[in-house]
Amino acid sequence: MIAQLYLGFLQSSSNAEGFSLPLKEDVDSFMKQPGNETADVVLKKLDEQYQKYKFLELNLAQKKRRLKSQIPEIKQTLEILKHMQKKKESTNPMETRFLLADNLYCKASVPPTDKVCLWLGANVMLEYDIDEAQALLEKNLSTATRNLDSLEEDLDFLRDQFTTTEVNMARVYNWDVKRRNKEDPSKNKA
Repeated sequence: MIAQLYLGFLQSSSNAEGFSLPLKEDVDSFMKQPGNETADVVLKKLDEQYQKYKFLELNLAQKKRRLKSQIPEIKQTLEILKHMQKKKESTNPMETRFLLADNLYCKASVPPTDKVCLWLGANVMLEYDIDEAQALLEKNLSTATRNLDSLEEDLDFLRDQFTTTEVNMARVYNWDVKRRNKEDPSKNKA
């Protein structure tokens, strides 16, 4: 969960309440708490928290985009492996086209094989049996799907925190306006 991942990051904030920011129903009692000397101080703390949430949202959105592009690639590779599995017993070579560069393909004739090479990342490629490669990719697909679901939950949680923080900021601001109007009623008549 996001709260576990980023708890340390958010605890560095001057807001000691942790990651989940509660809705401030009673602004008067909230403003009397230690550390809440003025509305400006409180609004600054809330704005800091809001900026941290925005930063987290940006990072999670990048991870989500990466996973959304990675999942179709894994599925496509699994389909290719299934096709190779069927053709493995055949003596005829498999005709295929492979990508050399953007929009540039090359035709190839692939002899029957029970081995494939997979890019693992960081310029690393390993040879696997087709069954092992399929098991690895299925595991990677499952992990990527699970991570994507978790990211969706985390982003929903952050959206709730945005709303809560915005409402709290509005309540503190309105509380301050009312307080100033009570202190200086001559400004109300203008």
